[in-house]
Amino acid sequence: MRRRRLNGHDEDTGEVNLTPMLDVVFIMLIFFIVTTSFVKESGIEIDRPESSEASPRPEAQVMVAINPEGAVWVDGEAIDQHRVGERVADLVSDEGSVVVQADREATTGVLVEVMDRLRESGVENVAVAASRGAN
Repeated sequence: MRRRRLNGHDEDTGEVNLTPMLDVVFIMLIFFIVTTSFVKESGIEIDRPESSEASPRPEAQVMVAINPEGAVWVDGEAIDQHRVGERVADLVSDEGSVVVQADREATTGVLVEVMDRLRESGVENVAVAASRGAN
């Protein structure tokens, strides 16, 4: 058995215990994962119409896209426009909002139909996306 020298130089005093720091980092990571709200993207690229009054909506939870042919997309898959309300109601929380991204070439009738289906399914916070134009 070795004896330590009693001259006052401990070899262990230079070490830093990282365990408490790692615990704090993992707890913070778990906190951010749990509190983050995830946005369900529509899954297709849309050419939005321009508006001088467009304002950002960072709290959007679900994106619904309408392409020029009138197809409705939610979460990367095409959905029948008559069933879009059921699908989005399952994805959105009580306080969540839905943004409808209609292509500038899409018909207004499809947009109105989608918005009606969303409101019929209980989704109250619905907005239409537009690009900010320089008018």
